[in-house]
Amino acid sequence: MPTIAVLGTLDSKGHEHAFVADIIRSRGHKVLLIDAGCLEAPQVTPDVQRTDICPGLNQLPADRGVRVAAMAAAVPGFVADLASGGKIDGIISLGGGGGTAIGSAAMRALPIGFPKLMVSTLASGNVAPYVGTKDIVMMPSIVDVAGLNRISSTLFRQAAGAICGMVEAKLAAPDSDANARPIIVASMFGNTTTCINDAKSVLDQAGYETLVFHATGTGGRAMESLIESGMVTGVLDVTTTEWADEFVGGILGAGPTRLDAAAKRGVPTILAPGCLDMVNFGEPQTVPEKFSGRKFYHHNPQVTLMRTNAGECAELGRILAEKANASTGPVTVFLPLKGISIISTEGQPFHDPAADAALFNAIKKHLRQGISCVEIDSTINDPAFSQACATELLRLLAAVKS
Repeated sequence: MPTIAVLGTLDSKGHEHAFVADIIRSRGHKVLLIDAGCLEAPQVTPDVQRTDICPGLNQLPADRGVRVAAMAAAVPGFVADLASGGKIDGIISLGGGGGTAIGSAAMRALPIGFPKLMVSTLASGNVAPYVGTKDIVMMPSIVDVAGLNRISSTLFRQAAGAICGMVEAKLAAPDSDANARPIIVASMFGNTTTCINDAKSVLDQAGYETLVFHATGTGGRAMESLIESGMVTGVLDVTTTEWADEFVGGILGAGPTRLDAAAKRGVPTILAPGCLDMVNFGEPQTVPEKFSGRKFYHHNPQVTLMRTNAGECAELGRILAEKANASTGPVTVFLPLKGISIISTEGQPFHDPAADAALFNAIKKHLRQGISCVEIDSTINDPAFSQACATELLRLLAAVKS
């Protein structure tokens, strides 16, 4: 019988969590009620005391902010140990600001695929700081988590059913780990879809499972996180566009550690400067004034793309090369000489041979000796390019195995 952790600040929201726990039990599951409260005594009796999570909590100043921060720092390791020890099979939490900070911190410490549900007053806003790169289901509480009423009791009942369903679905999944295909991760944008689809076909036929990540900042961070986990066998990172946003100041940057995970773990990698011709902004009026006069392309009503210039491309080339230089495993860089995106090819809005040349020359100039740089006289979406990338990745993987 699976056990579901019901974690929350039981000093202020104990009755609400107890209600959810009862619903879960009525569906035939065990409950581990965990108190992550910080100030007052719990309203209900927990199975796990707050001091089991954070032993020094009561010695801290009786300041809510200080104690919430301490609990949020302590709870991830505690919950991760429960999960790795097979003591819980899913987790649910209800919260406002502090409760969401604590509950989501615990959930971010759990592996992808582990059922996790956060009912929150903040779920309709920007949830990126709470979800991070994990598969946390954020459910809006609609009303505050402050007592049981006709709205909250209905939603809490549904949330309890949802976490039970998630756990049941996970347990019902066939255990195919022993026969699972090795994982390759790939980065893709709308402008490189054809390239990745063609390469994926080659890799899949060779016996690999290719997981594709959308290079939108969150996608890049999620891919890096999966590589760090040790689950990834090979990397097809041909859409490194997030570095254009990170460097120039767009809205889809993935942070300064993008491209670091594979390098550190020594995972065989193919790199290409896919879509480094574009920086992403929102609607036209959201583009910062400092970019006035630049070349723009309206991808759709909500997305405005700005062409990177030669100076920016030179710096992006240096960054890409230095990231490759840090690789502890085999890496090959591919350059599509006739276009790094659909809209940078000849006759398209972002066609800029000078900027592309600055990018390519910087990559070749800064790459350390021993890293192969393959120039393909094609666009990035040409079958010749995608197949060359896939074939080279298979070669690198075979070399590592031998």
